[in-house]
Amino acid sequence: MFVFKAAVVGAGTMGGEIAYTIASAGIPVVLKDVDQRFVDQGLAKARSIWQGQVDAGKLAPEAVEERLALISGTTDYDLFGDVDFVIEAVPEQIELKQTVFAEFDDVTPGHAILASNTSALPISEIAEATSRPDRVVGFHYFYPASVMRLIEVVEGIETSPETTQAAMTFAQAIRKSAIRCDEAPGFVVNRILNSSFGEVFRFQQESGASIAAIDRAMTDARATPMGPFFLVDLLGLDTVGHVGRYLNDSFGDRFPLHEGMLERIERGELGAKTGTGFYEHGGGAPTPTAPAGDAEIDVAEVVDRFQLKALVEACLVLEEGIASTKDIDTGMMAGAGVIPPPFARADQEGLDAVLARLEQAQERWGEHYAPPAILRRLVAQGRLGAKSGQGFFAYPRPDAGWEEGPIKLETRGAVAIAWLASPPANSLSPTVIGELRRAWEQVDGDPSLRVFVLASANPMLFCAGADLKAFAKMDEAAGRALLDDAHELLRSWERSSTVTIAAVNALAFGGGCEIVMACDVRIAAASASFGQPEVNLGIIPGFGGTQRLPRLVGEAKAKEMNLVGDPMSAEEAYEFGLVNRLVPDHELLDTALAWARKLAGQAPLAVEQIKRVSAVPDIDDGVAEEKKGFAIVFASADAKEGIGAFLQKRAPRFQGK
Repeated sequence: MFVFKAAVVGAGTMGGEIAYTIASAGIPVVLKDVDQRFVDQGLAKARSIWQGQVDAGKLAPEAVEERLALISGTTDYDLFGDVDFVIEAVPEQIELKQTVFAEFDDVTPGHAILASNTSALPISEIAEATSRPDRVVGFHYFYPASVMRLIEVVEGIETSPETTQAAMTFAQAIRKSAIRCDEAPGFVVNRILNSSFGEVFRFQQESGASIAAIDRAMTDARATPMGPFFLVDLLGLDTVGHVGRYLNDSFGDRFPLHEGMLERIERGELGAKTGTGFYEHGGGAPTPTAPAGDAEIDVAEVVDRFQLKALVEACLVLEEGIASTKDIDTGMMAGAGVIPPPFARADQEGLDAVLARLEQAQERWGEHYAPPAILRRLVAQGRLGAKSGQGFFAYPRPDAGWEEGPIKLETRGAVAIAWLASPPANSLSPTVIGELRRAWEQVDGDPSLRVFVLASANPMLFCAGADLKAFAKMDEAAGRALLDDAHELLRSWERSSTVTIAAVNALAFGGGCEIVMACDVRIAAASASFGQPEVNLGIIPGFGGTQRLPRLVGEAKAKEMNLVGDPMSAEEAYEFGLVNRLVPDHELLDTALAWARKLAGQAPLAVEQIKRVSAVPDIDDGVAEEKKGFAIVFASADAKEGIGAFLQKRAPRFQGK
């Protein structure tokens, strides 16, 4: 589904900034509220943000009026008859949201997607107010919406995959990073953050330490970009309190409420927006409203309690199937500023060490630190994080001579893994292509190596495509030579007796998608995505995307992908045959290596002939080639060994002869 016009209902602090993000992407947007004053405030907010960019030299002065012209302020629904995507940003009250969504149902076209900016409420309950629950989705921005890059795309019970993917694509169009999750109290980021902040609150109340000292300790240790209490002030104590009560009702004592916060809410001290909360917000620097405590703060303890609790809650979100490892860590980085995020931090420390610390924390601070099952299971399997090559994520352990550079080659028995390791986006530059060729030639030239696995050393993406800056610096002759080299490399994968497997962990766009298509087997993590976006840049695929894609997904779907340029989810890629298997994120490398082990044991001559004759386009030519291939392999020593082993009821030992 395409979004040519959007709408935002609720022109408060969030609504005005949401409209700003949409208009900044060049998409017309209607900003509606029941009160014209709020509409005017929303428009003024957008203007002030753009003017700030002009003052900083980041935007041309004339662009302010051009972008403001894309926002239509209104107090009625007259302009909603042709909107494609509408976002509700009204207060967090389920009855109010249901009323608004019932109105959406009446005033928007049937194809329109109805999205809620709720930070915690169930999407399915909101969708009950409409006749199209399959087109209702959560679209949760983070404050401030003009700055924070994260959006949580939340699926209700009846949200269709097409709606989810359209929301993910729209988020990309307005230059946001989106993660996908199921509906559950608090979704991903608010749930983990409230759980870990709850332990900071508990620590403060138990120790009597000052709020300012705790905030300072957290920021000095770089556990969070700003102190928890100061952040609550910025978000609003009433907003945080509402979510906190909801999570406490849902999960109990795992989400403790801070008594001081509840008292302030009763007094109307709601933080920065009222001038007073945990801090006084006047003309100068904010100052704490509570007297400084006399207790000496144990910095290590408060940081440990926060970080360990964040990991426990992240594991529970993963175990419950709410979101993937990649999306959880992405959410905590982009939505909460927690760097490194829980899973990556644990992998670097070593999961065995983290498990031991959690067991100690459980004894000292209570059952809410009990080590989750997924962590115990990984440690029992010897998957200890970066030091073992596998934890919550997979990590390269390159062979000697391959430790540096954009490709890290690792051999495991008969299997070689070529890790794409070219930050930040694993883009296919001339250097990367050259190193990929060098790795391939080493593997293909070694008869003991039977399978070549292509993987990414970056847990957050596979390959974002060709390095366009590098290509732009090349003259026409050099560019053609590079294309020739790349095509020759990919064709050699397809012709070789060495089997190639792509293990796609995340985004694979453009050239990244094209190198995947050249592999014999393609295995995708559930949170992966694929796309051929070259048309959006005014160019066409250059590494075989117009040729291999139709052979995999059919001519019609391939033409759609190449003409539209929108991304495809891993689920849709599996449905259309772009990938062979779809697996949970944390099972990707294991699955790829299991396939590699199976294929490494197949007869090399038979593998080579199967690969050679399978892609012949004409069936008569193909049959003729198949007969030739059959004659070659049937007379081979491998065939005699295979048939003999079958008759003798034993495993064959193929030699490639």
